[in-house]
Amino acid sequence: MARSDINRSGEIEVFVRVVEEGSFSSAARALRMTPSAVSKLIARLEARLGARLVSRSTRRLQLTPEGTAFYESGLRILADMAAAEREAAAGAAPRGRLRVNTYVPFGVHRLIPLLPRFLERYREISVDLVLTDSVIDLMAERADVAIRAGPLGESRLVARKLGQSPVVVVAAPSYLEAHGTPRTLAELERHNRMGFGFVRHIDGWPFVDAAGAAVIIPITGNALVGDGEAMRLMTLAGVGISRLARWHVAADIATGRLVPLLEEFNPGDEEVTHAVYVGQGRHLPARVRAFLDFLGENARLT
Repeated sequence: MARSDINRSGEIEVFVRVVEEGSFSSAARALRMTPSAVSKLIARLEARLGARLVSRSTRRLQLTPEGTAFYESGLRILADMAAAEREAAAGAAPRGRLRVNTYVPFGVHRLIPLLPRFLERYREISVDLVLTDSVIDLMAERADVAIRAGPLGESRLVARKLGQSPVVVVAAPSYLEAHGTPRTLAELERHNRMGFGFVRHIDGWPFVDAAGAAVIIPITGNALVGDGEAMRLMTLAGVGISRLARWHVAADIATGRLVPLLEEFNPGDEEVTHAVYVGQGRHLPARVRAFLDFLGENARLT
């Protein structure tokens, strides 16, 4: 069967109804189909997917693990289709569930404080928010928008720049009192330099030496963390030295909770933040367009 001949939404709707009704015959009555037609449709779906979705060994159908995953995905797809139809019928007014994935520091310090204002402005939108510094697959996670720091890889995603920030090496006064303040790159190598537990664009901290040459100091500390906010908190606790975006620790520096180090060796690199999403122009759902515009107005990094 050619791909264009497959009614995927119809297949999903039938499969979901079979699961909810618990049998082919009950689903057939609800859908005004014959039981044999429902059974054949499910068999064709399984053959096309190359996976058994339901077990027919008992009087009542039982889902296989693959069937459970397909059912849960099918529910989300049908909900999204219904939301899309409601948007179109309402003149594309912003409404529906907005799935947002953001790196933790931006979520904690910038996005969450703004969400009450966004939800008050767009009362027909609900937000499904996930905070993680791990890079996700938007399609696999069914996220509408992901907010990411650092360089962007090659992809078909559309990116909207939200700003950039210099990067700074910092430590807490308690750590410096206990271990001393590094004044040179050689002294820094004797200190506890904390790192992240995921792959970074540069494996180490970049500096320029006294002669202006680029230098990379490896990360060899006794602590690895999974996100930038955890790194900030570990630094405040005096565990070690970290390298973070200045916007993220600006308030800590201003109040003396953190101290910038080795600024004369700072290469001046900046961390860029983007909102990335699938689709563009008039094909962008109204809820996504409203959120991106709101970020541009209220959450830019300067």
